[in-house]
Amino acid sequence: MSDPADRPIRWRLHLSSAPAKVFDLLTTDAGRRRFWAEATRTADGHITFAFPNGVHWRSQVLTLDPPRRFPLIYSGGSTVTFDLAPDEHGGTDLTLTDESVPIAHRAEVQAGWVSVLLALKAAADFGVDLRNHDPHRTWDQGFVDN
Repeated sequence: MSDPADRPIRWRLHLSSAPAKVFDLLTTDAGRRRFWAEATRTADGHITFAFPNGVHWRSQVLTLDPPRRFPLIYSGGSTVTFDLAPDEHGGTDLTLTDESVPIAHRAEVQAGWVSVLLALKAAADFGVDLRNHDPHRTWDQGFVDN
């Protein structure tokens, strides 16, 4: 039996929106601001994320393969890959894979990705931002906002 730390976290999400729209939300500062972080800044192959709880981190973009694949080195050094595939009705099947998440952070990271992905779906398919943007009501205080 393999060690749980060796198994990647994997989530799948179906969106009604086209892969190009989903890819744009994932890979642009304006897109990420709509569902993921309070702000991001992209420069020199890196993304600096800013969250409402005051946390900031810098991630390295590994490649861009529009509108199919977006891998990056994320918080804690894990490798996160978003794979997008068109469905037969103009929507997108997204697969998120997060590899090398330390076992001590695995449960929080797994839940955190659910929050991010559902916020992505709300933004992409319905034009809604589910987050509260309140620095006193964040993940750190037990709120599900990413």
